[in-house]
Amino acid sequence: MNNEEKNTFVKEQMTEAIIQLLMEYELSEISISQITTKAQVSRNSFYRNYADKEDILLKHINNLISKWDTDYQLINNNSNAELFGSLFKHLKEHSDFYLLLKKRNLFYLFLNKFIELYGSKTEYDNITAYVTSFIAYGTYGWIEEWIGRGMQESAESMSALLSTHGMK
Repeated sequence: MNNEEKNTFVKEQMTEAIIQLLMEYELSEISISQITTKAQVSRNSFYRNYADKEDILLKHINNLISKWDTDYQLINNNSNAELFGSLFKHLKEHSDFYLLLKKRNLFYLFLNKFIELYGSKTEYDNITAYVTSFIAYGTYGWIEEWIGRGMQESAESMSALLSTHGMK
């Protein structure tokens, strides 16, 4: 393995370790030593790649959402139904992770990334900023409520509900 491959492996190990530890403990109860021990990597590897424990989760969320966004852009037909269908399918495919974030009161990490990507930007004019914020936060509200209720409906049902009763 070259250095980049080794570093990718190390980051994957730490991500998996923190997710496994979160299944048993609150984030505040998890130490960096526990993460590095479970991941079988050094503390130096942790500090070389992450600012803190939340940073591992933020980067994992970023990777998941970036991959979803890239995949969605390949089929993007400017249809809200397709957008919502793709988004809810992504969330359902990674339900174990997103449900764990919600259970551990860490779902705000998803909100931060979601709004960073899809919320209002400073360069928008006022009306565009207001509309963009309304749609982004509204969509997030649907997502958080669905996850909070255990993702009972299918991704297709959520997409249809949001397209019919939410954003058309």
